[in-house]
Amino acid sequence: MSSDFYISSILPYSAIIIKICRAYTNNQEDFEDYYQEVCLQIWKSNDNFREQSHWSTWVYRISLNVCLTLLKKKKNNRQLFASDYLPPELTEDSKAFADESLNQLYDAIRQLSEIDRGIILLYLEEKSYKEMADIIGISFFILLNIIVVVNKKLLTD
Repeated sequence: MSSDFYISSILPYSAIIIKICRAYTNNQEDFEDYYQEVCLQIWKSNDNFREQSHWSTWVYRISLNVCLTLLKKKKNNRQLFASDYLPPELTEDSKAFADESLNQLYDAIRQLSEIDRGIILLYLEEKSYKEMADIIGISFFILLNIIVVVNKKLLTD
């Protein structure tokens, strides 16, 4: 991956990637592995981006798909990662694991189903409902129903 691609196409969206990876991992080591794999897959799939959506939507989709795939593979105890390089910016950005209130939020999010996690992350990012439905690949009305249910789950836990 060229540093130009990383700087122009990944780094501006690193907050999105960090939030998604954080929601699907329980520790710093897994988080860093997921982040690396998401970046690698964004780079590999760059030629497949057809500009039918915003680049940020593409990054969300890849991030969610990679995290869900890695989570399933981890459950099956397989070797997961093809990349060994972790950019210095990530180490600095991911120090949030030391923030206890943020850890509580992510602990609550991790209690949700895999798809619900993705939806609540998009909700917390203040994405429009239409964009959220497009990213997840469900209808607008199903999305609204899921958001209501997920919010109730989070508030009761």
